[in-house]
Amino acid sequence: MMDVRYGGNPQDVMTSTSDRLRGDYMVEQAFTPGSLHMTYTHIDRMIVGGACPTDAALTIGDGAELGTEYFFSAREMGLANLGGAGRVTIDGQRFDLANRDILYIGRGAQKLVMESDDPAHPAWFYLNSVPAGADHPHRLITSAQAKRIVLGEAGKSNMRSLAMYIHPEVSPSCLLLMGITDPAPGSVWNTMPPHLHERRMEAYCYFDMGAEDRVMHFMGKPDQTRHLVIANGDIVLSPAWSIHMGAGTGPYAFVWGMTGENQAYTDFNPVPVSTLR
Repeated sequence: MMDVRYGGNPQDVMTSTSDRLRGDYMVEQAFTPGSLHMTYTHIDRMIVGGACPTDAALTIGDGAELGTEYFFSAREMGLANLGGAGRVTIDGQRFDLANRDILYIGRGAQKLVMESDDPAHPAWFYLNSVPAGADHPHRLITSAQAKRIVLGEAGKSNMRSLAMYIHPEVSPSCLLLMGITDPAPGSVWNTMPPHLHERRMEAYCYFDMGAEDRVMHFMGKPDQTRHLVIANGDIVLSPAWSIHMGAGTGPYAFVWGMTGENQAYTDFNPVPVSTLR
């Protein structure tokens, strides 16, 4: 069964409690050993989730909850491995995923099987799935094959490496974009300057964090900002009207996934930090 989130009006965020914000825009503890958890958000109908197979495989196939024959009848997916080595089999085709590899699954797949190589050190399969109107072949994009760019300034504590995996310049898809961002050692801020995606929504999964560390993720309209306190493995849903930026109390990384009207990564509206309220 999938959890369902309906998003919200930005006006409601201005009066929401922390519990209400977390209930609407966060998925907590997505990676439970031996389990698959999926959350369907009505924000651009993205499905996010975490699979942590141990002794037994975890599968995705049936599309009953989506009103389709198969889960992938009208969907594509990106699957990022954030844990130990694992393998994914799509209709008999096997892909081996090391840590930080991402697998693209195209529309039309019938059965997805996820397994860990070592149940004592299981894979963490983080998934983003969005509606798709075109067919693209399944493809494994290794960490070495991702396109990397360096952004930010060390002097402002926001230097970071951004790796593009599912992207027109690396591996094509219908509407999904997906990659991983790592702040540089000594930098704490990500996604600077904060910005808005009027034509796209985004989701983030924070990982590689210490047990006692947290990321302060800022969201909301630029003149009415709010924050979420994020632990390792938590997921944030970011609607088009919300800024997104964060600062961590220790080292961290995050997977970003986007969908919407286009795949133009630079299609955003920056918001000067000095104007935030």
